[in-house]
Amino acid sequence: MASVELVVTDLDGTLWFGHEEIHEATVAAWGELEGRGIPILVATGRRVASTRGPLARLGFAPPAVMMNGAVAIDLRTDERFLRHQYATEDAVKTLAAFRAVGVEPCVYVDHPDFDVFVGDHPSTHPQHLRGLGASAERADLETVVGTIPVLMFGIVGHAEEPLAELASALAGTAVAHVAGSDMYGAHSCTATPIGLSKWTGVEAFCARAGLDPERVLAIGDGPNDLELLGGAAVAVVPADGHDVALQVADHVVGSPRDGGWAEILDLI
Repeated sequence: MASVELVVTDLDGTLWFGHEEIHEATVAAWGELEGRGIPILVATGRRVASTRGPLARLGFAPPAVMMNGAVAIDLRTDERFLRHQYATEDAVKTLAAFRAVGVEPCVYVDHPDFDVFVGDHPSTHPQHLRGLGASAERADLETVVGTIPVLMFGIVGHAEEPLAELASALAGTAVAHVAGSDMYGAHSCTATPIGLSKWTGVEAFCARAGLDPERVLAIGDGPNDLELLGGAAVAVVPADGHDVALQVADHVVGSPRDGGWAEILDLI
């Protein structure tokens, strides 16, 4: 293939591990890519604040596709180059599907004051809820989904069974991604509008930056990376990634715990 014009990376389980721990070899490799003039685009299921903060502590402010493609922002300039919200009817149906399996989700929104709304009894992990801090507000979720642009529903640190049932129930209304072994030792789930993926954001960034989307190297580890890995010319997966991601990998690198991300330098 022609030389790589863009590196796209997932965060959790790919760039870093555990509670945003990152290997020194990975930090050095990021700097090496910047030195070579190869742009790096982050593509994650995280919301804006939880993406920006940890990257800023590392001295990084890349463009980022967040919430699995719902919104994309250049973290250095705050320029937004993609936003995709739920149709109100589908947002209402998605909230109802969560509640039907006994789960009260976090509702991620496009709002001037808050990133996320939660109800009186949110099902997400208490530590996750505390971590949302001032970016979260309690509200009646039925009112929220009926009146405010919704970007994503999500929950972290939960039992798997109701989330798997939810994913099936949402078919035709939203795209649900269920992942295990999250930072709280349980399962997480995000639900985004149909037709949306991290790759949607990659295409938007390439159009904005004048890059060829057929010259992308992408690295990710989970089910929500499948469209990203499938669209990339070079698909890279950490050795401890999810089985479905490993099945589509062109190259397998070491775990993020061992600085495996740095091995992409040998693939460019």
